[in-house]
Amino acid sequence: MAYDDIPKSIRDFLFYLDVVTGKSKKTIYEYYLDLRYYFKFLKALNDNCLSDIDNVDISSLDIDFIKKITLEDTYQYLYHMKEQHNCSNRTLNRKCCSIRGFFKYLCNKTKKIDFNPVENLESNSLPRTLPKHLSLDECEMLLSSASDGRNNKRDFAIITLFLNCGMRLSELVGINLSDLGSDYLTITGKGNKQRNVYLNDACKEAIKDYLENERRNDNLTEDARRALFVSNKGNRITRRRVQQVIDEHLKKCGLGDKNYSVHKLRHTAATLMYRYGNTDLRVLQEILGHENLGTTQIYTHVDSEQVKDAIDSNPVANLKIKK
Repeated sequence: MAYDDIPKSIRDFLFYLDVVTGKSKKTIYEYYLDLRYYFKFLKALNDNCLSDIDNVDISSLDIDFIKKITLEDTYQYLYHMKEQHNCSNRTLNRKCCSIRGFFKYLCNKTKKIDFNPVENLESNSLPRTLPKHLSLDECEMLLSSASDGRNNKRDFAIITLFLNCGMRLSELVGINLSDLGSDYLTITGKGNKQRNVYLNDACKEAIKDYLENERRNDNLTEDARRALFVSNKGNRITRRRVQQVIDEHLKKCGLGDKNYSVHKLRHTAATLMYRYGNTDLRVLQEILGHENLGTTQIYTHVDSEQVKDAIDSNPVANLKIKK
């Protein structure tokens, strides 16, 4: 994407995110959208034309304009996004992250500004939500649903990898045959960072069964010949198709109304590893490919079942008091 409708300083920042930090195309595009509207608002604020923000041209804005931006301007922008666009705290926090990253780049990396006006920009406090996940019984139901039918061995292997390895959707569709080791799998995660994930017996059996008995080897595209999972049309399986596969099997086993998704399978793997395997957080961080340990710490949550067990185990509950 050329990004011709934004100032050169933002284009340079986006190229930096791509080439130096290795951010994904999706993440870079989100930065682009956030910063484009941010600067449209600031230009409209400066020109007193807030009623026509969408049509404001920011392509020629230079570094002198950026040097005049204040923290108060940024809070006005966030207030506008909350009041006029009904942005949630989570969305506002993402926009804060984009803005902070841009000014940090200008101040610390390129030295184009001497002062970072948003260094003290505060984010909204978000309510801590627990990751929704399948129970062990529901995992068994989902796996059983893929034990028969067309592409059952492929679908079973996909579900098995999700539930055991906790990989992302993009990581699963990107797996190549060359990534398979004897008892490990090399996964390419965010920012093209690679990590090796151990394959347990269930994963190895599922992959072996699929490769030997179902994976097609004829009429494949060049990319599909490298891929582990392929479609019936001879292409590398797509994210959309995997999502459809998971949705189909969730409905088939009676879990279609639970609001589960592909990403919930990743949460499930992480939660079960932490709960049943007494997995150290650092190890779990490595398995999941989290850049920050803080992201992994959400899996230390205590669910209602554990709370019930803890209360039931309180010895005071067993005291027999005469009344």
